[in-house]
Amino acid sequence: QVQVVESGGGSVQAGGSLKLSCVASGVISSSCGMSWYRQAPGRGRDEISTVSSLGTTWYRDSVKGRFAITQDKPKNTLYLQMNSLKTEDTAVYYCKICNTWGQGTQVTVSS
Repeated sequence: QVQVVESGGGSVQAGGSLKLSCVASGVISSSCGMSWYRQAPGRGRDEISTVSSLGTTWYRDSVKGRFAITQDKPKNTLYLQMNSLKTEDTAVYYCKICNTWGQGTQVTVSS
C-alpha cells in the first residue's frame, strides 16, 4: 500500500519561492503518474502539474513558467519548485502518486 507525505509549505511574500516535496513509501509502480494539485479556500481541488512515467510534464496555464515539477525516482520523491509566487497561489497543495493522496501542505503568499 502506498503512503504519500508532502512537506515544504509555508508563508512567503509575493515574488518569493518555495519548494514542495512529496515522498511516497510502499510499492510504487514504474507506470505511476505523479501530480500536484491545490485547493484554495472556498474552491475545488485543481490539478496544476503532472509528470508521466515517461517524464512528460504538464502545467496549468496559471503556473506555467513559474512552477517546475521534477521527480527523483530512486527516492520515490516528487518535487514542485514554485517561483515568482503570487497571492493567488495561496492554497493547500496536495500530491497524488499512484492514485494515493497526501495530507496536503499549506502555502500562504502575502503581498
